[in-house]
Amino acid sequence: MSTAIALDHLGVCGPALPPLVAAYERLGFSLSPIAQQSGKRSPESPTELFGTGNRCAFLRHGYIELLAILDPALFDNQVKRFIARYEGLHILALGVADEQANLARMQAASIPIPGVAWLERPIDKPDGPRAKFARLPFPDAPEGRVQLIRHLTPELIWDPRWMDHANHADALVALIMASREPSETAARFSRLCGLPFLSDPAGGFRIILPGGAGVAGPRAPAMETMVRILEPAALATVLPGVVAPTLPFMAGMVIRTDDGNAAVRALGLPLVAAPDGLMVPPELAGGAALVFAP
Repeated sequence: MSTAIALDHLGVCGPALPPLVAAYERLGFSLSPIAQQSGKRSPESPTELFGTGNRCAFLRHGYIELLAILDPALFDNQVKRFIARYEGLHILALGVADEQANLARMQAASIPIPGVAWLERPIDKPDGPRAKFARLPFPDAPEGRVQLIRHLTPELIWDPRWMDHANHADALVALIMASREPSETAARFSRLCGLPFLSDPAGGFRIILPGGAGVAGPRAPAMETMVRILEPAALATVLPGVVAPTLPFMAGMVIRTDDGNAAVRALGLPLVAAPDGLMVPPELAGGAALVFAP
């Protein structure tokens, strides 16, 4: 299949990892161990150790990545540039089943992408098994790191040890962003993922990802997910109180729980009612509004 299929993961970026970890553990997430990334700067380059590292909240469908700079002396893979704009969501990854078919489609659509970008990182020990990924990044996307991805070793990262969340988070459902020109952004994203964009009732556009069993996790169900690209004025109607510090702005995410948000309510968090559920304000979630959906 030569289109994007599912919302795979979203990445929250900050200058240091410990504050992000503390925030998301307070929100009831269990996180994977620290993993420093390695990769190639271009398809022809050798694999090298990057200065960035992450911890992740793996869900049955998709995951949240917490990404920061571990070693400022090494290649930061654009993270410094991202957080100079704002701290928060800067990574959108859409799952695919065939990176070569999608590469051919993108090149046929005149997207200037030279080839597959490979990335890898350790699982829990530097000398242990390594997770590997095939990535198709959209070149120079003003929104941040926008990419298609296929997991080459999904069973290594979606480990049951890191998937028992106190908040009962179960699935990554949506990204909500604002753009000064929503139609232009939606058209570019549509070219990237090979799917049409539709009007969003809040004002702007949305792209519906059809879903596929096992695409966003080895036990992920086939479920629809979406990317919402809103007009700036519509942002506060979907994420109450959230104001874009700059545009474009990846503002927030929607995470489904499997217990109707009962566990979220019991955590004693300062929650805000939102159209899709209960929202954690951005200042408590690393700069990203996080909506728990029942």
